[in-house]
Amino acid sequence: MDTLSLNIQDQCFHMHPTGALFWEDRSLLMLSDVHLGKISHFRKFGAAVPQQAILKNFETMDQAIAHFKPAHLVFMGDLFHSSVNKEWDLFEAWVAQKTLKITLVVGNHDIISPLKYEALGIAVTPELSYKGFFMTHHPEERAGWFNFSGHIHPAIRLTGLGRQSVRLRCFYKSSVQLILPAMGEFTGSHTVAVTKECEVFAILGDTVLPVQVHPRKT
Repeated sequence: MDTLSLNIQDQCFHMHPTGALFWEDRSLLMLSDVHLGKISHFRKFGAAVPQQAILKNFETMDQAIAHFKPAHLVFMGDLFHSSVNKEWDLFEAWVAQKTLKITLVVGNHDIISPLKYEALGIAVTPELSYKGFFMTHHPEERAGWFNFSGHIHPAIRLTGLGRQSVRLRCFYKSSVQLILPAMGEFTGSHTVAVTKECEVFAILGDTVLPVQVHPRKT
């Protein structure tokens, strides 16, 4: 898989096609909006979602971890979509195999008791901050700080000749913020509005590509 690098405030970050973001100097890997448990939740109520999609989430996380070999893994909120279901057992087994530090920055879907995460050795916090950078689930702006977040599930619609179009998950960056794409299968996405001031990096297969931004005329 081909990554794409960004320099933000003299720090190097790498965007991965899984939707992960790696902070090189801190050996810190950010994953957002995995929404574990969502597939089982929908299947319980009759949605025709393939069973194998459940394992795909864990495979995707493992791909990003294997590529960067981080010391610290940070889930940027909405790690688990709903209350505990059978996917929690898979998550427990997955965590047991890991030796890296894991932190959950709480999102609006994270309703499972922090005690259950802490029993697995996972720290739970509303945000993390390191020297001018802070990580939250919902996008925030704070004077003098750069924000990493999720929640939006950003995507961009690209239109070609003949009116054909495609919508791709993307990393969405402004001068003060970078919003990560949703990593989880079956999460959906939100087409973001682009401006001259933003940068967009689309995920196309196994590659992250910078997109030439053309704001809509009003």
